[in-house]
Amino acid sequence: MQTTAVTTRPNATRTDICSAPPRRHPRPDGQDRYTISEVVAFTGLTAHTLRWYERIGLMSHIDRSHTGQRRYSNRDLDWLDFVGKLRLTGMPVADMVRYAELVREGESTYHDRRELLEATRRDVLARIGELQDTLAVLDRKISFYGDAGRAREGERTR
Repeated sequence: MQTTAVTTRPNATRTDICSAPPRRHPRPDGQDRYTISEVVAFTGLTAHTLRWYERIGLMSHIDRSHTGQRRYSNRDLDWLDFVGKLRLTGMPVADMVRYAELVREGESTYHDRRELLEATRRDVLARIGELQDTLAVLDRKISFYGDAGRAREGERTR
């Protein structure tokens, strides 16, 4: 985990940069058409991943320019942001594609979408519990080694 010193005040404390929301690449004001390279810069995804998302149905139809180049909209970028959150939950790609299909089917699928998200939420909560247990084990080990190190230092100074 990376930490960095915050330099806004002379007595600034160290802050875990992972605890803050990720810095988003600013979208140009008034612009709603982006090339694949701009979307790569905004999202951190690769062009290959963006094309794959489209091919498997995770992305709805992406508009094209008169020359056939993909043109993503702000709505597409919002969807990619949401897909990124789903990926972080550990949701299988097949479930993400299913969710995308349900979205395209319209309001009549709200119940199915909710069930899918609730199942994912349960999985996330279970993983959080496992991670909290793992963190407790790490904390105990760190404390043990800290205490043991202090005891050894005490023996050396006698």
